[in-house]
Amino acid sequence: MPQIWHRPCYPHLKHDLCEEPGGQRGDKCSKYYSQYSEKRLTGGLMRAWCTHSICYGFHCIPRGEGQNNVFLAIVMRWPKAPRVVVYNFACALAPYCITQEPEFFADTLFVVDGFHAKGHTKCLPAAFLTSYASTDPRLTQINSSAAECGNIALKQIRKSVSYMSQDHAILYTRVFLAVWNRLRIRKMKNIEV
Repeated sequence: MPQIWHRPCYPHLKHDLCEEPGGQRGDKCSKYYSQYSEKRLTGGLMRAWCTHSICYGFHCIPRGEGQNNVFLAIVMRWPKAPRVVVYNFACALAPYCITQEPEFFADTLFVVDGFHAKGHTKCLPAAFLTSYASTDPRLTQINSSAAECGNIALKQIRKSVSYMSQDHAILYTRVFLAVWNRLRIRKMKNIEV
């Protein structure tokens, strides 16, 4: 997806462009926090997938993935916010996005899929897709594991990409995802591969 907006700046928000502080997180969700944020693991790729495991696009992130990466991917590339965002850490993403762009995200539901819900011990049920699916049957039709299917496919190129320069790795990944998307679309249309 092409970039249609530039990164907004929020001078009146205290923590705009600040990294999340280390240490104890208090009452906040702490799933994987010490594994990723405090150890400063590299970020890799942030990908956006539709419910059919089609990759909308990706971008490289220098350090561990955070809310700002997902927020920017949506705000800078979608003319209108998606109706539903399924994300591993939607519990933290929702307040972050709504604080930054309340009008843009006014009609967006942020939820954690069932696969990633385990371990979100400090999160309220409002963070989980299953809570909403019981009241809105349309949400049961969402393939919330679509991103995991695509991520598993990307493991096929992980080793090759690790030996490449960043420019070559990005190009290689882009071609891989283009072929992946094409095959998924052909399969959906019942076209022989």
